[in-house]
Amino acid sequence: MTRLPEPLTLSGPHGTGAVLSYGAHAVSWAPEGHEPVLWMSSRAYSETGRALRGGVPLCFPWFGPGRTGEMEPAHGFARITEWALTEQGEDQHGDPFAEFTLTPEDVSDELRAPFPHEFAARFRMTAGRRLRLELTVTNTGSDTFEVEEALHTYLHVGDATRITLSGLDGVSYYDKVAKEQRTQVGGLRLTGETDAVFAHRGEVHVDDPALDRVLVLGKEGSDSTVVWNPWADKAVGISDFGDDEWRTMVCVEAGNVMGSPVRLAAGESHTIAQTVEVRARDSGQA
Repeated sequence: MTRLPEPLTLSGPHGTGAVLSYGAHAVSWAPEGHEPVLWMSSRAYSETGRALRGGVPLCFPWFGPGRTGEMEPAHGFARITEWALTEQGEDQHGDPFAEFTLTPEDVSDELRAPFPHEFAARFRMTAGRRLRLELTVTNTGSDTFEVEEALHTYLHVGDATRITLSGLDGVSYYDKVAKEQRTQVGGLRLTGETDAVFAHRGEVHVDDPALDRVLVLGKEGSDSTVVWNPWADKAVGISDFGDDEWRTMVCVEAGNVMGSPVRLAAGESHTIAQTVEVRARDSGQA
C-alpha cells in the first residue's frame, strides 16, 4: 500500500471542490458562502488498496456484495483503482470540472476476475453553485452484460436525529436492516440504523434544521435511491468511522442496484448523474 495522491482542487466563482484520481473519488464540495456539503470521516484510510470513507465513492460494477451476495471487494473495484485524468476545464458557467476514465487495463487481474467484460467508464465532477457528478459506462466488447452502480454520496448534516428526507412518500423500498419490503409513509426520519434501497427516480430533499439548510438531490438515469446511516452501535464497530460521527452524516445515493441493474449490449452506453444544491429552509432559494 502507498499513500493516496493529493486531491485535485476545483475552485471557481460559485463553489470549490476536490477530487482524487484514486477511485475518481470526490472528497469535498461547498458552494460559495456555505459550509461543506460532503462528509468525510476523520478516520478515513489514506492508503491505496482500501476504500475511502466519505465523499462520493463510485460503486461499480456491482453494489455491496452484488446480487449474488458473494462478490468481492464490496461495491466493486472502481473505488479502489487509480483512474486516469483525461480532461480538466470550465463549463459554460465558468464552473471547474475534471473528468477521469477507467478501462479494464487499469484494473488488476485479481480485482477484475468477477467481471471479465470489456468496458470504458468515464466520471466527471463539476463544482459550482451546484455539484454535478456523472458516471458513464460503455460496453466496448461484443457480449451483453449487466452492471450495478451507485454514486455513494455522503452528506454532512448538523444532527442526523433531526433531519427529514422528503420525496420518498409512497415509494416501495427494501429495508436491508429488517430484511423486508416496505412502503415509505410521509417524510423519512432516521431513528436507528438505516439501510434502505428505494425504487425511486425523483428528487430527495434533506431538511437539516441544525445547519438551517435544505440539501436538494436530483438525479438522472437512476432507478434506485439508497439511504444509509450506521447509527450508534454499528458505527463503533467500523474501524474507519468515528464513534460519534454517525450524527453528522447521511448517505443519499443515486444508483441502479439490486432489482434495477443496467443492461448494456455491445456498443451501448449509460449515464447516471446526481446533483446536489443548498437551499435556505425559509425561502427554499439556493
